[in-house]
Amino acid sequence: MFDAIAGRYDFLNHFLSAGLDTRWRARAMREAQLPPRARVLDLCTGTADLAIAALQAEPGARVVGVDFAGAMLRVGLDKLRRRGLISRISLVRGDATKIPVADAWADAATIGFGIRNVAQPELALRELARVIAPGGRLVILEFGEPRIPGIRTLYQWYFRYVLPRLGRAVSKHDSAYAYLPASVGTFPAPSAFAATISSHGFREVRAVPLSLGIVYLYVGTRG
Repeated sequence: MFDAIAGRYDFLNHFLSAGLDTRWRARAMREAQLPPRARVLDLCTGTADLAIAALQAEPGARVVGVDFAGAMLRVGLDKLRRRGLISRISLVRGDATKIPVADAWADAATIGFGIRNVAQPELALRELARVIAPGGRLVILEFGEPRIPGIRTLYQWYFRYVLPRLGRAVSKHDSAYAYLPASVGTFPAPSAFAATISSHGFREVRAVPLSLGIVYLYVGTRG
């Protein structure tokens, strides 16, 4: 599915979020607190937008982006070539539950809107605990649902009815943007997912609502 929509993925991210996706990524990288010359793993990197945001936050960083969808990585690779970043970000096709990175390699790890697409997220969290050095940061962006009643109703209408139709019209894929609200609807509540992160080797885990809870930012430190 992600391979099929790779060519329009970036445009739809910006369009359907009204440009807020850029702000969400910038906030995530501030929370990552990257040290100078940090080594950063961007898991479920897709077209590498969050990997690029890591370099914007810390120009001396070394970034490895891992994703399972080859077509998404090809779009990301073209983007890196155009921006002259090919020597600073490495894109690798790999499985989030078997991350191709050495133990304690990363000073920080990030995931942008990808953890809900992992069939066994607990295995991915276990792997993240393996590859992040003690004291390193884990930062995850994921969709949520607003809790303010009127805004929640309006958001659910947009997310469940408008967004899938717009996504289908632009991407020409029948089910990809129906999958999005369905997968968000089955994802654990923020408090439950934060507890799951805590149980896999991370401390001081926080679930921070962004944009009225449309998105949650999960931040933790490797114990």
